[in-house]
Amino acid sequence: MLAAHRRELILDTVRSRGTVRLRDLTDELDVSIATVRRDVTALAQRGLLSRVHGAIKPTHDANNDQGRAKADRQLASEAATGPGAGLTLGMLVPSTTYYYPEVIRGARAAAAQLGARLILGISYYNPDADRQRVEELLASHVDGLLVTISDQIGASRSPLDWLRSLDVPTVLVERPAALNTGLEHLDAVYSDHVYGACLGIRHLASLGHRAITLVTRRDSPNRTLIEEGYRTGMREMGTQPTEPVTTPHPEEHLAEFDEAIRGVTDDVARGRISALLVHNDQDAIVLMQRLHATGVRVPDDVAMVAYDDEVAGIIDTPLTAIAPPKHDVGDIAVELLIARLAHADERAGRHIMLHPELRIRESCGGARRIASLS
Repeated sequence: MLAAHRRELILDTVRSRGTVRLRDLTDELDVSIATVRRDVTALAQRGLLSRVHGAIKPTHDANNDQGRAKADRQLASEAATGPGAGLTLGMLVPSTTYYYPEVIRGARAAAAQLGARLILGISYYNPDADRQRVEELLASHVDGLLVTISDQIGASRSPLDWLRSLDVPTVLVERPAALNTGLEHLDAVYSDHVYGACLGIRHLASLGHRAITLVTRRDSPNRTLIEEGYRTGMREMGTQPTEPVTTPHPEEHLAEFDEAIRGVTDDVARGRISALLVHNDQDAIVLMQRLHATGVRVPDDVAMVAYDDEVAGIIDTPLTAIAPPKHDVGDIAVELLIARLAHADERAGRHIMLHPELRIRESCGGARRIASLS
């Protein structure tokens, strides 16, 4: 949905209902709270509505013919005069089927709102393809790049000299660049996965669990960050963390994957584990199915928190999950890139780290507990 159309809908909603909560608008428009706030700010600056705490309301002349005509004229010209008007942005992502679709949607929404065009390159988690896809985007004459390489930057299996030497403004997406990587000068926006994993452990600890095990996909670019958050959370509550259980990709090494999962189910059945933090959603679902097949029930016998929240909420026993702010990552990445294109070297570099959110459902008993207290 284009920004002008979305803002027209916001104005129509305010005119028909009076005061409207921002959270209600995010649900109805299916956009992030950051996008709604940006729309509301733009409309308020033009005198087309008024802001109150957590909500908006019509201005004095919002419902008369003159006010409507003014709003229509301003919204009609907005898309053509945005700060990104005429720009083409290239975006490299590892996947369009898991995790990154919401990042892409956030980036597309922000680009459309700011008047820019977005085109994609996909590496399919092949580090050797990262550079090739970027070269193809550059051949399409993009003005700037949003780049998610296949690995975390410090652990990349391929040389990154090509990324350091790009001659167009570049924003790193979901890839923090620490000192001594040679990329710390680039703008970046990413989820704080260390915090996210720690948040999951804190939640399980608040429910009385101490024997908590982390199960994580070995090939995940975020594995080391999630392991760090797990260890931090365990030590925070005064408990020595156990060695995380790492699993291969089940489609590549099924027998090894099954063996690792079987070891976890055995430890749960013997009472060695009372709670699990599992990265990612798909492996959490498989693990829960295997537990149920052995007579172990989630959450009655073992609690479980999934990490990613892609499909965690749509199964029979919805999984409590850590949800990285994927839409906002894409949204802010585009804002950073367009600001960099506008100001070039005049703007200080920015690394923006966003906190994941805990979404409580049924798989750790937390939802039942909250319901009983309400």
